[in-house]
Amino acid sequence: MAGGRPRRRDPDRREPLISHPPVPQTPADRSRSRSEDILKLHRLVHSGGSAALLEWLTARLGGWTGVVDADGAAGSELAVRGAAELRARGVRSAVLHGERSAALLFALDGSRALAAVLDLPHHPGASALLADATAVLALALRAEEAERREERAELAESRAREAVLHLLMNGRLSTAHQIAEALCPSLPEPMRMYVVECRAGERGEVARLCEELTGGRAWTVRCPVYVRHLIVLVPGDLAATSAEHDPLAEALAAVARDCTVGVSAELRLREAPAAYTQAFHALAVARGRDGRHARFGPGPELELAAHTAGTGWAEALLAPLHAYVPRRPQDPGAQELRATAHAWLNFCSHATRLLKIHRNTLATRLRLIESVLCLDLARLPEQAALSLALRLTPGGAGVSPGGGAGDSRGGAPGAPADLDGVLRHPDLAAWARAHLAPLTGRDAPPGARDTLRAWLRHDAHLVPAAAALGISVPGTRKRLTRIEALLERSLLRSPSARYDLWLAHRAEELAGFTA
Repeated sequence: MAGGRPRRRDPDRREPLISHPPVPQTPADRSRSRSEDILKLHRLVHSGGSAALLEWLTARLGGWTGVVDADGAAGSELAVRGAAELRARGVRSAVLHGERSAALLFALDGSRALAAVLDLPHHPGASALLADATAVLALALRAEEAERREERAELAESRAREAVLHLLMNGRLSTAHQIAEALCPSLPEPMRMYVVECRAGERGEVARLCEELTGGRAWTVRCPVYVRHLIVLVPGDLAATSAEHDPLAEALAAVARDCTVGVSAELRLREAPAAYTQAFHALAVARGRDGRHARFGPGPELELAAHTAGTGWAEALLAPLHAYVPRRPQDPGAQELRATAHAWLNFCSHATRLLKIHRNTLATRLRLIESVLCLDLARLPEQAALSLALRLTPGGAGVSPGGGAGDSRGGAPGAPADLDGVLRHPDLAAWARAHLAPLTGRDAPPGARDTLRAWLRHDAHLVPAAAALGISVPGTRKRLTRIEALLERSLLRSPSARYDLWLAHRAEELAGFTA
């Protein structure tokens, strides 16, 4: 294919300083030089991919070298015009001459070509070198594109698994099942939830081990909040019945020296939020054990104890939120605000990772929730009230479309109208005694109750609690860490048991007994 005829060279024009290898004088020399170039091309592709190969060609030929297409997405004007000619004429190679340069083109696929734009006269071996590079470059580009597609597919699956977890945590089981069926395996029912803490780079190995040990029946998802956590839903019939001997937890903890595992009780899928909280509390215990794994210790569950007395109160408290209608279509609705509140109570500022929103968006939503519910979420008592209300009304069930509390299932006549009324119920008093009993047992460290009271009184903030106790902040943190092991509950990391502990202390005060 011919282009514009080159002009006669100007003898006064300075040629670019291009370092060319000496031109082979014999067929053997030419063959040896070409073989070395081919080997060099393969080494470059293996070590640095297509970018390294193109960079070397540019330096070797002393001109622009790159990949162009006929749509003009990249490359010089002469090279792009040559690529269009290649495709139009259906040929595999061509030379297009400009005024003082030439474009050498070799087809890579249906739309792209390897092109070199060189000053005239160009390197005598340029055509052969580019022809040899074309096959290597075409394979490298296909491999890189396949790798990018695989990465996109892995990212899409990871995001889909996160979506399933998010749906489970918000009680939307039907949609969660539909998405999980497409990903495989099915969500296990009943199940135990395992939270594995390991280095971020080891989560893939842990997931593969889970699949191997459970015959592909475990459902895994990388935690969207904590980069070192992997969440695993294991079918109930595969999880060990003994807390002391759990082969799966032992195998996962053995992946690395800093790998720890927390395991929930056996629960239904609709209880996934409780299962996650249990596994997270068990993880706090596992960090202090030699075996580096623990199962959630048996104990009274707040939701069960408060169900009779608290469901009506909870639905009445949340009725304004459930009935909320945004002024603009793009604003968050009732379900989004509920999910935001739940995520923030569980993960504090890390809720942005779970919800995939900016921290300013989170702050704006929290202010809106405060306004709708007339709560001050900077205070631990009001955080605890909202946490209990959300747990007693999973998914917002029991609220009529109009949001009236009188239509709720729990709004029986004589039901407590406020949180103190709920906490005065005998079931809550019994729960509080059992929940706080370890703090006064034989294994309790000195001052455990006082430390915990001071921490809760100051809205679970370490600095003011330490000042009230007259000790350092690290000293207060160490005391709370010992209390974590005693209660088998996480305090300093979210999800934290601080809401349940505040509610237990308040129920204890209302019952009129203190330790």
